[in-house]
Amino acid sequence: MDKNEPDLRNELIRINRILAERGLIRSSDGNISARLNHDSLLVTPSGVYKSAMSPEDLIMIDMKRDLDEAKAGLHPTSEILMHLEAYRQRPDINAIIHAHPPFSTALTIAGEPFPVEFIPEVMIALGDVPTATYATPGTQALADSIHDLILNHDCILLSHHGSLTVGRSLEQALIAVERMEHASYTFWISKAFGAPIPLPSAELDNLRKIGDKLRIKH
Repeated sequence: MDKNEPDLRNELIRINRILAERGLIRSSDGNISARLNHDSLLVTPSGVYKSAMSPEDLIMIDMKRDLDEAKAGLHPTSEILMHLEAYRQRPDINAIIHAHPPFSTALTIAGEPFPVEFIPEVMIALGDVPTATYATPGTQALADSIHDLILNHDCILLSHHGSLTVGRSLEQALIAVERMEHASYTFWISKAFGAPIPLPSAELDNLRKIGDKLRIKH
């Protein structure tokens, strides 16, 4: 499963810039990682302005969190424990994005569940999107909060703290967070016109079955 390291570094920076340009991450917030091989990951560093990040800024670590190499003065993302937890639980994934999408995050602040039941494509592409119990960023408690959820979900909202999406590729994880944010935004607009009307339960069950055949599974 070894990947070309320069290519993976460039791809991670490409995805990082798309996230920044679309307002899904801001400033130095958010973090991304990708498997280089079975034992090693490339991760974004902590405290670096996302729009100015270069391939050389990315840090290689192993699954035990031992540092292999890094530019002087840089440290792995403070959310590395959450990334490692997801990779350990999901050997089928190769990429993780922790973003701060505004509308999706706002749902958790307002105590609203993710609006999966209103747009057919959302149920098919994302499936149910749970919200993890709030935990302090950068702690083991945050990693623990996704422990059970990540087993069966590729998208998770982190209460008051953004989102976590996973995929077989960085682009797949990016597409998931984009879809999630678009659904949250559309739901917010619909509330301006009145009470949103969900799809019938029978149709939701049908869409869920379609999606289950398409999404990542162990």
